[in-house]
Amino acid sequence: MKKFLGLFICFLYLTLSATAKDLRFVQISDAKFNTADTNNSLNKVIKEINKLKDVEFVIFTGDNIYRPDKKELQGFLDETKKLKVPFYIVLGDKDVSKYKDLSKKEYLAIVKKQIRKYKPETPNYVFEHKDFIFIVADGSKDVIPGTNGFYKDSVLTWLEEQLNLYSDKNVIIFQHFPLIPPSDREAYYTFKPEKYLELISQHKNVKAVISGHFDTNNEKRIGNIVHISTAGLPYYRIFDILDYESENPTIWAELKEMK
Repeated sequence: MKKFLGLFICFLYLTLSATAKDLRFVQISDAKFNTADTNNSLNKVIKEINKLKDVEFVIFTGDNIYRPDKKELQGFLDETKKLKVPFYIVLGDKDVSKYKDLSKKEYLAIVKKQIRKYKPETPNYVFEHKDFIFIVADGSKDVIPGTNGFYKDSVLTWLEEQLNLYSDKNVIIFQHFPLIPPSDREAYYTFKPEKYLELISQHKNVKAVISGHFDTNNEKRIGNIVHISTAGLPYYRIFDILDYESENPTIWAELKEMK
């Protein structure tokens, strides 16, 4: 009887584990990789992430390099190659500049050349993990770079098309510039976010907007959408989406500080 009970408990545990609908990913924002940084914080945090279990992917939410320079980008990519899971990139205000010979097009061409498995070809793109939709919205500028984000009408039109296309699935949006300022640093604000906020408020499948830029850790909920801003290294966040297929999944955002 005891043997049977033990087998039943084991079977029950394996069944529940197999049917669990959880999804885990990691956000790194404002890594600001600098080849002159002997401390190499990015290398250290990647080692920590590689020790985590069940991570689906890593998202870099902008300001990935210290300045728009091909040497810095190469160094950044050399480190990201050490990740054991796929990664995705958002462009920030420090990443690109046509005047520094690193436009958005050139930046992404270098990424795709170095990372053969990297699929996105444009700054705005969609990817999917476990039937959950993730959308990257680009607010960076490569002609006149600056600390202010700006989501063009063309970006919002594209975003609305994607939200309509995936209206039957849950969505998280990644971007560099927050729509809700997590602090009072006036020079960092996003230009005219009202239209963007109105747009996503009309789509109940949008569950979160995750960003960086302000070097501030903050969470604020507006309606059904939680806006999460994460500071740069040595901080990063581990996200666990519980019951991700349900209409109202639970999003746990655990802030970590690199050891």
